[in-house]
Amino acid sequence: MRTTGWVIAVLSLAVATATARAADLSVRISDDHGKAVADAVVTVLPQGDAKDEKPPVRPAPSTRTIDQKNLMFVPYIEIFRPGDKVVFRNSDKTRHHVYSFSPIKAFEFVLAPGESSPPLVLDKSGVIAVGCNIHDLMITYLYVSDAPRIAHSGADGQVVFHDLPAGPYNVRVWQPRLRPNKPDLAQSMTLVGPNESKTLTFDLQLLPDSRREFDREHTSY
Repeated sequence: MRTTGWVIAVLSLAVATATARAADLSVRISDDHGKAVADAVVTVLPQGDAKDEKPPVRPAPSTRTIDQKNLMFVPYIEIFRPGDKVVFRNSDKTRHHVYSFSPIKAFEFVLAPGESSPPLVLDKSGVIAVGCNIHDLMITYLYVSDAPRIAHSGADGQVVFHDLPAGPYNVRVWQPRLRPNKPDLAQSMTLVGPNESKTLTFDLQLLPDSRREFDREHTSY
């Protein structure tokens, strides 16, 4: 009985220790009017002693599709890992001329209705702004990153990361309507307690939506 009790105590301590290492981080993004901001990319980067015993498992390279529908790119932003591929599909009834002058991946495809481009490998990190040379209001952004934890906000302007080990982190936010050629917004924070839940708030000053008012400054990152 004593042995059984000792085993139970050790297992309980192991479970408690494992649980104590996990923490949650919520990131809330709003504009200067307090309105929730969608399409903001959030990365969480460990610093110093914030080291995972088991780093997040990164998925195998994948292929994702950017559609062209109703004279819009869908989605407006997409997150990729280096080595992933992108395919551009034309679901409209008109021709599109997809292009990018990005220094990390320059390309162009002329796509007739119903056509798709060949898969394009995205092998370098950075932001790739993609436009249509026929329809100036069409634009999409490919955010390529090898950050271990990365996600983008939905309509509620929030991103939640689960099971973060204790330690210091740098949390960075990027959004297409921030002024180009500026560093990402960043905050430092430290997770210290067991089962801790922490919330960070970012207030963004955004430029007008380039899909409504074309601005060539937004095509260079």
